[in-house]
Amino acid sequence: MRGKAFKFGDNISTDHIAPGRLFHLRSNLVEFAKHVLEDADPNFAASMKKGDFVVAGSNFGLGSSREHAPQIIKIAGVGAVIAKSFARIFYRNAINIGLLAIECDTDSIDPGDELELDIEKGILTNLTNGTIVQIEPLPPVMIKLLQDGGLVEHIKKNGDFKLTD
Repeated sequence: MRGKAFKFGDNISTDHIAPGRLFHLRSNLVEFAKHVLEDADPNFAASMKKGDFVVAGSNFGLGSSREHAPQIIKIAGVGAVIAKSFARIFYRNAINIGLLAIECDTDSIDPGDELELDIEKGILTNLTNGTIVQIEPLPPVMIKLLQDGGLVEHIKKNGDFKLTD
C-alpha cells in the first residue's frame, strides 16, 4: 500500500472523525464520508486521495462507540489509519468493518510524507525521509478478515466465523 500521510495529533475523538452535528447523515454514509475528520482538518476529505493514510498520535478514536467513525474513514478511501495507539472500541470497530488500523511510532512521519506499508512483512517505509518503522506483522487471521471486508462480510462470505481454509 502506498499513499500520502495526513497527520493528526493525540486524542482525535469519534466526534472529530464523524461530527455529531452531522449525525443526521448516518443513514447516508457516502455523504457523511464527505465530512470525515472535518472537525480536525476542514480540508481533509477534499484533499485526500484513495489509499492515503491517516496518521495520528496516541488514543485515536476515543469517545463514544460511534461505529460510523471507522465506516466513513473506510468509505472515504483511506488506506489505513496509523497511530501510536487507538481507543479500544474504535480499534475493534475498525477491524470489524475491514479498516486497517496499525499501531506504531508515528514521530518520524510529517504531513504530506509519502508512505509505503507492507502489512505482511511488518514494514512502514517513509519514502520522503527514508525512515523505516517496524510494525507488528498482522496475523493471517486479521489479514483474512481485512481481505474479506471485515467481520460481517467474512461471515456473509463463509457462513460462519471460520478463518482457515
